[in-house]
Amino acid sequence: MKSIKDTAKSLRDRLQKGIYVIINPFVRLLIRMGVTPNMVTTIGFLGNVAAGIVVGIAGWKSIKTGCFDWGMLTLGGALIIGFSLFDMLDGQVARLGDKITRFGAFYDSVLDRYCEFITVGAVAYLLLCRGWDIAALLTFLALMGSLLVSYTRARGEGLGVVCKIGFMQRPERVVVTALSLIAAGVCGQSGVSSFDPLLIVAWAMGVMAFFTNMTAIARINFMRKALNNPE
Repeated sequence: MKSIKDTAKSLRDRLQKGIYVIINPFVRLLIRMGVTPNMVTTIGFLGNVAAGIVVGIAGWKSIKTGCFDWGMLTLGGALIIGFSLFDMLDGQVARLGDKITRFGAFYDSVLDRYCEFITVGAVAYLLLCRGWDIAALLTFLALMGSLLVSYTRARGEGLGVVCKIGFMQRPERVVVTALSLIAAGVCGQSGVSSFDPLLIVAWAMGVMAFFTNMTAIARINFMRKALNNPE
């Protein structure tokens, strides 16, 4: 019987293959137009910068005007999930266009980290502007855990050990962040009065904070065993 982990991995792989089937015609069009993988990576980064600015402005405006624009949260979440698709596009452009380079892989990884700093940092700023100090702290912990999930894998590979265990890798983090903003924005625009829609974002950041840091700890333990007991 498959474990939950194996089932989740299988579903993720099938979803990824399905997305590739959809985007590959567009990828081939980009290749014919002379678009390079690094161009695609840069566009995705700039889109995430725009998303962070939108979310940050929503918080700033709430302080300056006393009113909160829920629509900006919806827009910010949509931008995050939309432009994060470029993270899949650049890889496919590199593979199908036979343009895989070591610098391209490095460039993609670095800009991915910048994207998380900007978007999740913007969420922390938003929550601080609204007076949600504990939720902002959870968001900081989520950002810290996100970076450690990526760093432990990269450092492990630098030492010759493949370390991909755990949950809340980048695709999951993007989805949780984006969908929580969209859901909060939609609820806020619909006039929900039974609860503050920002609770959705706060809970999402709490979930991310827990699972990212648990994954980082699990990877540290995995590396301890792999490096202290080499086969």
